[in-house]
Amino acid sequence: MADVMRSPGPDEDPAEEPSNEEAAAERGDQPRAGEHGSSKRAKKGKKGSFWWELFVLVGTALLLTVLLQMFVARVFVIPSESMMNTLQGCPGCTKDRILVDKITYRFSDPQPGDVVVFSGPTSWMEGESGETAPSNPVAGFFLRAGSLLHLVDSGEKDFVKRVIATGGQTVECCDERNRVVVDGDPLEEPYIHWSGPSEQQEEFGPVQVPQNHLWVMGDNRNNSLDSRYQGGGGRAGAVPVDDVIGKAQFIVLPPTRWQGIYEDNPQATALGAEPARGADGGLPGELGYLTVIPAVRGYRRTVSLVGRTDSREYH
Repeated sequence: MADVMRSPGPDEDPAEEPSNEEAAAERGDQPRAGEHGSSKRAKKGKKGSFWWELFVLVGTALLLTVLLQMFVARVFVIPSESMMNTLQGCPGCTKDRILVDKITYRFSDPQPGDVVVFSGPTSWMEGESGETAPSNPVAGFFLRAGSLLHLVDSGEKDFVKRVIATGGQTVECCDERNRVVVDGDPLEEPYIHWSGPSEQQEEFGPVQVPQNHLWVMGDNRNNSLDSRYQGGGGRAGAVPVDDVIGKAQFIVLPPTRWQGIYEDNPQATALGAEPARGADGGLPGELGYLTVIPAVRGYRRTVSLVGRTDSREYH
């Protein structure tokens, strides 16, 4: 039998119909147990999930930052003028941030012309006050991690200079044309900068560099405390290869200074060889190219994520 629609009575409003809740109340139905509670728990679960994901994201970024800087590459600030004009650290200017590759020297030794960052050797640190490393390995780990994130001062003293001669070579200055001489051959050093009125290098040597050591000098030749002066000069001024942290590969900041670091071997150039690496200021090749480009990108992503604004200063 077909359903017949009931016409509203004289006292009924045709536009009014009972809501579902009212209808349920008229029928005496009760809401199912836990219906409102489950909705609240779902909202709370979504909020908790967001904070957990944020915690995991930030924690992962921090961990990647620490691991990257410990084993792959690290960014340093150049605070002094000792490596001008290759590296800019002048007072009042925007100081260069350089990316130092920690992988290259796992497979090869530093070569003449390389710009290296190294921990201050004992002979260089005489009379310098510094904090001693904690004997507890756990405390030492957190100190290093905090230093990498710039949360604490590690108390270490590090330097950036250019390798002039390696172990077993004899270095001295100067010949009649004011050039450094290594094993009797004068060096051609186009990166030298003269910041004062004098363009005459101070004489030293001859010094035979100990095995597994490096003779390092600043590009700002008359304004650099390097192997000529540290430790009293001579063999004591040489830097152990084991103290080298890594090889300076790129200037990453400021953006106007983005470039590779000049690293031609001055000994090879002096002997008439063609420039092989970075002579035009472009990006260097070899293993450093393959490892440092991803490191730059990873570093920038992690730094922008955790909001770090400081960098460690090297001399």
